[in-house]
Amino acid sequence: MTYVAKPLSTLKYLAALAALPQNEATAMPPDMYHSPKIAKRERKHIFNQEWLCAGLSNTIPKAGDYLSYEIGDQSIIVIRQKDESVAAFANVCRHRMMTLLEGSGSCKNKRIMCPYHAWSYDINGSLKSAPQMQYRPNFDKKDYGLLPIRCEVWEGWVYVTLNNDAPAVTEQLAELQEVVADYQMANYVPIVQQEHIWNTNWKMLTENFMEGYHLPVTHRGTVGSHFPVDETEFSALPANPAFTYQLYTKKESAPVGNAHPDNRVLKGKQRRTSVLPTIFPSHMISLAPDHLWYLSLQPLGHDKVRIRYGAALAPEVLAASDDPDTLTKDVIKFLDQVNEEDRGVVEGIFKGSIGSLSSAGPLCWLERENHEFTQYIARRLCE
Repeated sequence: MTYVAKPLSTLKYLAALAALPQNEATAMPPDMYHSPKIAKRERKHIFNQEWLCAGLSNTIPKAGDYLSYEIGDQSIIVIRQKDESVAAFANVCRHRMMTLLEGSGSCKNKRIMCPYHAWSYDINGSLKSAPQMQYRPNFDKKDYGLLPIRCEVWEGWVYVTLNNDAPAVTEQLAELQEVVADYQMANYVPIVQQEHIWNTNWKMLTENFMEGYHLPVTHRGTVGSHFPVDETEFSALPANPAFTYQLYTKKESAPVGNAHPDNRVLKGKQRRTSVLPTIFPSHMISLAPDHLWYLSLQPLGHDKVRIRYGAALAPEVLAASDDPDTLTKDVIKFLDQVNEEDRGVVEGIFKGSIGSLSSAGPLCWLERENHEFTQYIARRLCE
């Protein structure tokens, strides 16, 4: 069955497409990427409801270290606590709603100071100082602590959500935990965290990550020649509603992606195998035996996406290096090149799909996860 026209509404069309078997399906119709109404619905029914990845917990190793993150219009701060746990709060002063912290860094004296009127908060969120407010009748600092945001750490990843009823991350990702456990990615050492804005729809970038069909073409100069795509393996069916993943086994000639000789945990084929999970809606991990890189996406309307991108190395890789600084720079340069290759195609897809003659064609077997993503989007927007 091939869809070339939409006699139904976009969402009814999407639901019908999601109900098809993968070998009869296409990608989502262009309206799903170009409609501001769809983008608004996604914010309400997906991004305001789901767990979203703010980054690696190892990037905030000491008490008072923080990173900021946005869920739609809501700014959030994630802060390492004195007991080594991680907590999250609304990034807004309880006095005049000033943004408290920008980017990432470390709170001086383990205090969060409002830059407007110097209200001061402990890193646990409690209000410690409010200059001149002692003259206001019945003012009690206990009533004006920072508003907490649900926050969990899974395998070294920090997740936040605005939905107080969402099932725990550990519950949703229990099956994935079994797949990635041997890699011990919570011990990987972060080497870079960047933010970018690309001119595309967030779903197009997600779909690009989820399929290896483009690897030999888009990435022919970097990783493409080292991935025998015919050997791609997928997660078991039926698909998990919270995530999907695929396995790539690399050639021993690959410049990166194989286990270091000092890795004593991974065995056999696993030493050459990368796991690429997509944790719905917008967290993607490329987990190799010697390194990982990730994307966490925040849509900025329908036509732009903010990307939190980062990479980390397995600890034995850094420990064995005679020149870790040069090693780190070389890895970052290589991965930046891979990202730029992806940027060219996902911005090109967005531009090409605007035209009135554009329609999605049949999916290849290597794009199985794309159809699972369509089914996820349909569950969130159509039910």
